[in-house]
Amino acid sequence: MADKKRVRYFIVDAFTESAFKGNPAAVCFLEDGNERDDVWLQSLATEFNISETCFLTPITLSDGGFPRFRLRWLTPLAEVDLCGHATLASAHVLFSAGLIGSETVEFATRSGILTAKHLKKDASKEESSTMSIELDFPIVPTFEVNYTDDDLSLFSKAMNGATIVDVKATEKDILIVLPSWQSVVELQPRLEEISKCPCEGMMVSAAASPGSTFDFCSRYFAPRFGINEDPVTGSAHCALAHYWSPKLNKCDFLAYQASSRGGTLKVHLDKEKQRVLLRGKAITVMEGCVLV
Repeated sequence: MADKKRVRYFIVDAFTESAFKGNPAAVCFLEDGNERDDVWLQSLATEFNISETCFLTPITLSDGGFPRFRLRWLTPLAEVDLCGHATLASAHVLFSAGLIGSETVEFATRSGILTAKHLKKDASKEESSTMSIELDFPIVPTFEVNYTDDDLSLFSKAMNGATIVDVKATEKDILIVLPSWQSVVELQPRLEEISKCPCEGMMVSAAASPGSTFDFCSRYFAPRFGINEDPVTGSAHCALAHYWSPKLNKCDFLAYQASSRGGTLKVHLDKEKQRVLLRGKAITVMEGCVLV
């Protein structure tokens, strides 16, 4: 591959205003005539060895006249269908580095067309200088599953004996609800048992305590994909919003992902359109070029 062009990349911490918090993503640009095969893409994602490495390739303008990019997301082990924080990171780079002249960008992905908007600051409010970005994602329904006693026993082992108050599923993940915010924060899961569960990833969540500024917290584990614990999982909130909306009788949430790095998301559930709007901030922490 000596004749290949260098691939420009940015490392961005998403769903945070502070460097080394939130969830890191590598955003890589594949320009026209610089396509790489899937083996190379996966090898680079493994080399970065962070929760997501994503690849952007410019394509024609959308019908609405917005810039559009092909977007793919890869963990250190596999390609995934949806990733919130890497989409936020991609939009942040495009907006903050002045790579597009629009306040809206569209991404063509495995999950359809996703839209990101650079939100204008309200001059009447005191806000930080870090831009907010809103992502328009599909809702991920949660539903009941008649798990066997063996499954429930496995979930209990995965939660290291923590009290489980509810279990739901999405098409690919399992949602375990614990009795309190503190129980989520203090959870010490057994990752080997999670990897045996019938799911790609496991969400763990609880409602916030009365009087909290937050509505719910969560954590996310996906050892099968090389992610023991994801710092902040935007896509999981497309399911968490669906689950918590009838429980809390609301459609707007302030959510916190209680990983060691931590992250905050503003979430809106649009029941009519069956979409979830995720709002967050990001910060670029490094940039460079891949030489091979």
